[in-house]
Amino acid sequence: MELKDKVVELLSNSEAMRPGDIAAALGAEKKDLDKAIKELKAEERIISPKRCFYSVPK
Repeated sequence: MELKDKVVELLSNSEAMRPGDIAAALGAEKKDLDKAIKELKAEERIISPKRCFYSVPK
């Protein structure tokens, strides 16, 4: 499973999370996660409900 898919799955099953918490939960490198988050936001698969938090659109 690709990192982007893991991020979407994690956020689907939880409240809004900070990037550091997402990286820790997935055991991913912060720089790889930042790239995945940027791509997911561009694809509109995740949103930022408040500053520095990410979630999936409801």
